[in-house]
Amino acid sequence: MIGKSYIFHLFLFLLILPDSIYSQDNICLIPQVESMVRKKGTLSIERLESIHFPDEWKNTGNLLVSDLKELANLSVMVNASNPSIHVKKVKMQEPEMYMLEITKQGIIIEAGDQTGMIHAFSTLLQLILGSEGKELPRIIIHDKPRFSYRGVMIDCSRHFWTIEQLKKYTKQLAFFKLNTLHLHLTDNQGWRLYLDQYPDLAFKGTYYRTFEDLSGHYYRKSELQELINYAAMYGIEIIPEIDLPGHMLAALAAYPELGCTGGPYEVWRQWGVADDVLCAGNDQVLKFLEDVYGELIEIFPSEYIHVGGDECPKVRWEKCPKCQARIKALGLKSDKNHSKEERLQSFVINHIEKFLNDHGRQIIGWDEILEGGLAPNATVMSWRGESGGIEAAKQKHDVIMTPNTYLYFDYYQAKDTENEPFGIGGYLPMERVYSYEPMPASLTPEEQQYIKGVQANLWTEYIATFSHAQYMVLPRWAALCEVQWSTPDKKNYEDFLSRLPRLIKWYDAEGYNYAKHVFDVKAEFTPNPADGTLDITLTTIDNAPIHYTLDGTEPTSTSPVYDGALKIKENADFSAIAIRPTGNSRVVSEKIDFSKSSMKPIVANQPVNKQYEFKGVSTLVDGLKGNGNYKTGRWIAFRGNDMDVTIDLKQPTEISSVAISTCVEKGDWVFDTRGLSVEVSEDGTNFTKVASEAYPAMKETDKNGVYDHKLTFTPVTAQYVKVIASPEKSIPEWHGGKSYPGFLFVDEITIN
Repeated sequence: MIGKSYIFHLFLFLLILPDSIYSQDNICLIPQVESMVRKKGTLSIERLESIHFPDEWKNTGNLLVSDLKELANLSVMVNASNPSIHVKKVKMQEPEMYMLEITKQGIIIEAGDQTGMIHAFSTLLQLILGSEGKELPRIIIHDKPRFSYRGVMIDCSRHFWTIEQLKKYTKQLAFFKLNTLHLHLTDNQGWRLYLDQYPDLAFKGTYYRTFEDLSGHYYRKSELQELINYAAMYGIEIIPEIDLPGHMLAALAAYPELGCTGGPYEVWRQWGVADDVLCAGNDQVLKFLEDVYGELIEIFPSEYIHVGGDECPKVRWEKCPKCQARIKALGLKSDKNHSKEERLQSFVINHIEKFLNDHGRQIIGWDEILEGGLAPNATVMSWRGESGGIEAAKQKHDVIMTPNTYLYFDYYQAKDTENEPFGIGGYLPMERVYSYEPMPASLTPEEQQYIKGVQANLWTEYIATFSHAQYMVLPRWAALCEVQWSTPDKKNYEDFLSRLPRLIKWYDAEGYNYAKHVFDVKAEFTPNPADGTLDITLTTIDNAPIHYTLDGTEPTSTSPVYDGALKIKENADFSAIAIRPTGNSRVVSEKIDFSKSSMKPIVANQPVNKQYEFKGVSTLVDGLKGNGNYKTGRWIAFRGNDMDVTIDLKQPTEISSVAISTCVEKGDWVFDTRGLSVEVSEDGTNFTKVASEAYPAMKETDKNGVYDHKLTFTPVTAQYVKVIASPEKSIPEWHGGKSYPGFLFVDEITIN
């Protein structure tokens, strides 16, 4: 029977959502299944009194039955002779496939393996939670995943998560039909794994200094084995990561002889990339790695072992006699593609790969393992965009796509970061997650076969509580799972949004902390040069009434109701809110400032950086100012060439100043402009320079954030204005990206 909690949440969402969402013909599942046939009639949930499992699946079956009781208050007797839910093991064409049929008499589940059965139960649970409390629709579902690897990563080093918290995390993954949990166990800020041969990795290699604190902040082998067994019951494989040869300060703090300088070293209490790494010229380091990974594979049965391989500075190796001796002994040379130190890193990766291959395991590494030459059997996890994955696939290596621009869930979910839990930066709304297509079109069909899966990552530098971690992944996991499971022809974001509230009912029932941005007003701002207006379009997930103001006051139920595109022609402080019987959404606000360049035609004379093009150069004259987060879409980027744009003021206009803003984030290779110039023209062809200014290279001590630049000149009359800003062509020597070109992020061009 369905309990009071279910009825309460059903009532809550009936208030929020239109009646059509709950039509019997509208079956809402996430991820979208491969095929579903609807038949006439229904099955009464009251008839679901008993279930039968194949003997080999009984243990997991009992766990799934307990979930039915916990989540849907549905009690069934296990392995009855005449079951109303009959689970059968049958031969299937592919792993994880299943068939689910709901008849008038009961439910039949067929699967070729236990994981397929688990996926079938996830579907069944959604159907029960989404029903109206009495009847299930008669349907036949045939389903299978698009990708064989469907994972998430959680960083256990920067902040520690208990085994019970990780179990809860794992259970949530099963609901979304994911099958891999990647644990980032070590980094500069903490070594979270006790190993018999190197106990001080746990005792000394952690942020916490007293034994009382320390005892709760690393994992014992028995605890990890408990988690591994629990995850396996839900069809989840756990992949461990010991990052090498960089991100190793915690290990060096415990065993300083493993570093190039001999220390002393301290576990970092800051974030970023440390210059101190394992000494690649020290034979003791190679033995240490073999010992560490030897114990690791005794704990974790996974086929894949993650070796990290990312963000390893070579500055110590360049000066280390042992490393240089190793380079000479191996005959490593620098060329136009790789330095000899990068090839030394490849030697270390290859060494540990051979060790793991000899023990029946395969390595995964971040895309930096491509540098210096890729290990023979390595799988690449492409995080710096897709380029690393594309290159690896062309080399016939397996690839897991995990680009930070789509799948880093430590990024903010809203542009209004002041009202969000503190985060690392970035901007990754759920719509962008959902839009990701993991199969690069630039690959041939044969090369695409090497794209094995998709993973989202949760780095936890700024995520100190499990509640915060839940907030960052829910409901973005829902978008992720449809990217991983469903074929592109099954995906439609508006349809996805209509299905999402059924899942949110589950979050509420379980008491999960989740982000509610999906219920906020979605505002689209479009410059309209033809009318000289900024056109604002407002929508909500459920067509709730939207009220707005233009004078900076907070909208209420008495404020004007939005009933069509707003056309703004002058300065305004815009705010909007969705008002529902169950409560109001958050307020969406934007300050709109007009200048002589606002909403005017604009063209780019040199390319915008494709990775950060967003809506293109019209962003520069839309009257909206970006904040300190360069990934919100309010800034556009240039790299390798100038920002060179021409603005048509549409008629001869007197002007005397031009201003731009830049966004600086030096750690991400984002620098201020090195120069600004203004040229004017009457005909759009012949230009005269009226002002220019050069700016010095940024120093290491210069702050990140928004920088404003303004050129003032004797008034001139012109119709066309060319604005040129130069990016940092060669990043300064003090920076890890020295000599490479920097990014220049520019926002509003203000002409007065």
